[in-house]
Amino acid sequence: MDDGRVNGGHMDKRAGRGRSRVAVAGASGLIGGALARSLAADGHEVCRLVRRAPEGPGEVRWDPENGWVDAAGLEGCDAVVNLAGAGVGDRRWTDAYKTLIRSSRVHGTTALAEAVAAMERPPRVFVNGSAMGYYGETGDRPVDESAPPGEGFLPGLCVEWEAAAAPAREAGVRTVFPRTGLVVARGGGAWGRLFPLFRAGLGGRLGDGSQYWSFVALHDEVAAIRHLMDRDDLSGPFNLTAPQPVTNRAVTVAMGRVLHRPAPFAVPAPVLRAVLGEMAGDVLGSARVLPARLLESGFRFAFPEIDGAIRAAL
Repeated sequence: MDDGRVNGGHMDKRAGRGRSRVAVAGASGLIGGALARSLAADGHEVCRLVRRAPEGPGEVRWDPENGWVDAAGLEGCDAVVNLAGAGVGDRRWTDAYKTLIRSSRVHGTTALAEAVAAMERPPRVFVNGSAMGYYGETGDRPVDESAPPGEGFLPGLCVEWEAAAAPAREAGVRTVFPRTGLVVARGGGAWGRLFPLFRAGLGGRLGDGSQYWSFVALHDEVAAIRHLMDRDDLSGPFNLTAPQPVTNRAVTVAMGRVLHRPAPFAVPAPVLRAVLGEMAGDVLGSARVLPARLLESGFRFAFPEIDGAIRAAL
């Protein structure tokens, strides 16, 4: 189930629509790839945005760093989904890499939003990725979509990232911001690094383990994005996090329990700061983020608890 495939044909059966054409930026990434597979499995046409010369009608060229997209290739799309951007956790946060993280999201979003706004027949919906990093450090205080942005690099990035979608929204295109949590999956993200460590018996809590991790199973992430695509009455920010955030200590216990491996180790905060630099603040930070609007819209999580989310990724 780790491929994130969602059965049931959300776009055609739930919304009463037939085969749709969906453009996906970031289809080579963890979430974008799972979304593309899910849509294709249900018979929808997926148009992937690529940085190289297109190799067929299922690809459209774009250059997110320089803010350009072949807008003609988006014609006929019912939805445009932007999940592209340099990985936040892929490298140490040097000034140069922070610039790349920002530009890959803000410039790419601007290019797509402007292209969508200029289309003769714009799509029904523009889904522009965001992150729970919008809220910054929340401690043990739960926050939902009504909370203001936090302080620091990631909150500032998310604010700018979402604002870059303004051209599409101002042109009357329904615009949605899925603020994604920590995706539980083998193939990438934070859990992509955790699974090998725990399987080797080297897993353990980070710092004192009291920080909240707002997680989401890859299956639920894809299902939630498709839910937001389908529902014409939904717009704005939605937290894509399971309804039961857990502490890092609880994650450590659950990983050990599900994988049948002891988790005796702990990585001290000073060591994390020495290895990760500024990014350590987000690893050690606490974000207790709740999916209030998603639940209010009628979405139901398949894996609301951490044990189930971990098992679904195996």
